[in-house]
Amino acid sequence: MDKASILVVDDEKVVRDSLTRWFGEYGYRVSTAGSGKEALGLLSERPFDVMLVDIKMPGMDGLELLRRTREAVPDAVVIIMTAYGTVDYAVQALKQGAYDFVKKPFDPDDLARLVEKALEHRGLVAENIQLKRSLDQVSQFDDIVGDSPEMRDLLEMVRNVAETDSTVLIVGESGTGKELIARAVHAASPRRYMPIVPVSCGALPDTLVESELFGHEKGAFTGAQYRRKGKLELADGGTLFLDEIGEISPKTQVDLLRVLEERAFTRLGGHEVIHVDFRLITATHRDLEQRVAEGKFRQDLFYRLNVVTLRCPPLRERTGDIPLLAEHFMKKLSRQMSRRFELIEPEAMELLQRHPWPGNVRELENAIERAMVVGTPPAIRARDLPVPGPAGGEGAARPGGTSLAAVEREHIQRILLKHRGNVTRAARELEIDRVTLYNKIKKYGLRRE
Repeated sequence: MDKASILVVDDEKVVRDSLTRWFGEYGYRVSTAGSGKEALGLLSERPFDVMLVDIKMPGMDGLELLRRTREAVPDAVVIIMTAYGTVDYAVQALKQGAYDFVKKPFDPDDLARLVEKALEHRGLVAENIQLKRSLDQVSQFDDIVGDSPEMRDLLEMVRNVAETDSTVLIVGESGTGKELIARAVHAASPRRYMPIVPVSCGALPDTLVESELFGHEKGAFTGAQYRRKGKLELADGGTLFLDEIGEISPKTQVDLLRVLEERAFTRLGGHEVIHVDFRLITATHRDLEQRVAEGKFRQDLFYRLNVVTLRCPPLRERTGDIPLLAEHFMKKLSRQMSRRFELIEPEAMELLQRHPWPGNVRELENAIERAMVVGTPPAIRARDLPVPGPAGGEGAARPGGTSLAAVEREHIQRILLKHRGNVTRAARELEIDRVTLYNKIKKYGLRRE
């Protein structure tokens, strides 16, 4: 109880003072606002566990405040306070997402029990959301496909390290599935019922990484209109996954090292020390030891991160997994694209196994997707693959670009010419409707004869 916060919104001072005194005796932290506008200002600074809102107020009434609150905080728990003659308004509020309503004058004990029930409801909703997230994360373990000795060794290490709370560094080339491995470690760990919070360090400029990690207070910098929790705070109790850790700036390296040592930090522009408990998993495609030798990465931070190292092997080192991966992607994309591909022809599979795959598993998935865009069900054929075949034969990379748009344009143009511009026949072969085909012809500026 002593940690639950309540916001009382009522234009009558006597009501605000009475509720503050009543709930203070029950151990709640109570804030008050005399108008809807004042309440929105308080909500922009911090969240509240429960809001008690009067339905009739000058200016912005309770219904309007409820609507704006639900837009800003969809899971807000709002109890409407209504006087005689305004019950119809309270019923409208329930339809708009209010938790319940209570009639004035209140009985303090009844109101306290209602607030207690609202808090229990809030807790159950949060628990339900968390369990759904955990189930989603566990299901992602199924996306790790492979039966080669290299993958069996890696997954055995994942199972072993998941049982501990040690910091993990995942290394490997781009496209080898480092994030999947990080999620597998989290999903098999005791923290699996709390979130895994990913941060892509390489995708953020230095100016944003600090705010992304530590959060900020309102007014901390230009454009900071609201308080914002950072990823460190969101990962409390769970796992923080820092992808491409080798890209962070020297200043962020110092700040991160301090957090790892103290397990505490302050938001940008703030003074409150926030204590956190999370497991750290990092990943990189760079050689961090070499960056340490070059003076680009702190040695003390490297030692903090490199407690347990997991290496994701490149696809060229586990070519025996290519058939499994290709079929896995074909089945997954068939469901997503509603195109019923059922097999990969032997010549096509031979091309897939011979290709060096510099982009690793990600490149293989893209190749299967492109083949399914230009190919005709039920089989993926060698000529559909954007990989070089023998002497530039079947499977040779297609001219005009390898992006999905370029491949799709070329394929549709070929089918149109084959049917001499007959849109009905072309659409039937492409397995799309005529309207979609007309839109594609217009989009790509295609010739019909």
